[in-house]
Amino acid sequence: MKAIFFNDRFIFSLIALNTAIIFISGYHFTGVDRFVLLLADNVITGLFVVELLVKIKHQGFTGYLKSNWNRLDFVLVLVSLPSLVTFVFDVTILDVSFLLVFRVMRVFKAFRFIKFIPNINELIAGLQRALKASVFVLIGFVSYILIIGLLSFYIFRSSGTDYFSTPLISLYSIFKIFTVEGWFEIPEQLIEYGTSAKAFFTYLYFIIVVLTGGILGLSLVNSIFVDAMVSDNNQELEIKIDQLNETVNKLLTKIESGHETRENP
Repeated sequence: MKAIFFNDRFIFSLIALNTAIIFISGYHFTGVDRFVLLLADNVITGLFVVELLVKIKHQGFTGYLKSNWNRLDFVLVLVSLPSLVTFVFDVTILDVSFLLVFRVMRVFKAFRFIKFIPNINELIAGLQRALKASVFVLIGFVSYILIIGLLSFYIFRSSGTDYFSTPLISLYSIFKIFTVEGWFEIPEQLIEYGTSAKAFFTYLYFIIVVLTGGILGLSLVNSIFVDAMVSDNNQELEIKIDQLNETVNKLLTKIESGHETRENP
């Protein structure tokens, strides 16, 4: 039993099968077909519970929880238990069947194989540098979206459209405009029943928003992130080059001193 439940391929196969069952169960089934799907889903849930117990038995509860992946598995199995209980005892409580989908997150165990990617250490180091370099720019950009979103809400909330009906929807609308994807549709609806003065102000307002946020803002964030991502971490190399230059300068100084000594005996 240990060999089975410690086999990542077997567990991954169960996850894939369970995912397929959850997907198929989303369609309308009745009678025997629905019961078979529910039975298969809960049998797999039971196997996940057995896997949890087997691993805890062989590793100990403390040893089992030392792994972050095991912690995730533990939480996801607990989340799936209510559905199993309702099926086994044929009781109806809260509809928690959708929580079974979260168990599919175990697929992320495949990320353990990411270490076999060539130059993965350099890639991760580049990603860390990019995140560090971009974090303050990203915070500033998010703050700008928040300010423009709230401003747009108070300006256009009585315009009759749903794009700025609430602060949250207004933030989402501004974010769509910043992506420069169909941004013209929003101002067109805003001025549909307005005056020419209102149309002029609206066009001018959204031109400024698109230029500052969509073109300049996103371009700045992307450029900083990409530049930091592709740049090499040459700090150590630069130190070695400086040391080499210092050594070469010392040698040149000694050579010049030797020439002067020979020329002036």
